[in-house]
Amino acid sequence: MTKNTEQWHRKLDERAAELESELRTAKADEAEAPTRTPHVQVPDTVDAAEERLRGALRSAEMDRDVAELRDIEAARERLRNGEFGTCVDCGVQIPAERLNAMPASARCVECQERYERTHPIEIRLPPAL
Repeated sequence: MTKNTEQWHRKLDERAAELESELRTAKADEAEAPTRTPHVQVPDTVDAAEERLRGALRSAEMDRDVAELRDIEAARERLRNGEFGTCVDCGVQIPAERLNAMPASARCVECQERYERTHPIEIRLPPAL
């Protein structure tokens, strides 16, 4: 690993701050969503469908950001334990390029690809859709 522990902490902290900012913005946008304010005109079905889709996308983005914040916290724990940069599945050193791109990475590329094949992404849509 080419970076010391303090630099990895800083990189994780910077990404966490970005995600927290995105979550604050998304929550503010959600509070201002047109469906929460009185309408002068009656929306048609296309407008209503578009708003539901925007809400679903906003919710999915927030879920993704929260999951990445959890990954960052797990990476911080690996830093504290001296396990940062080691694949949690096979134990090999995760390449610095991967960690630079995704500092919360817990797996090497090969193990991550295997994990994604065996753990498909579940898309959750709100019941209104």
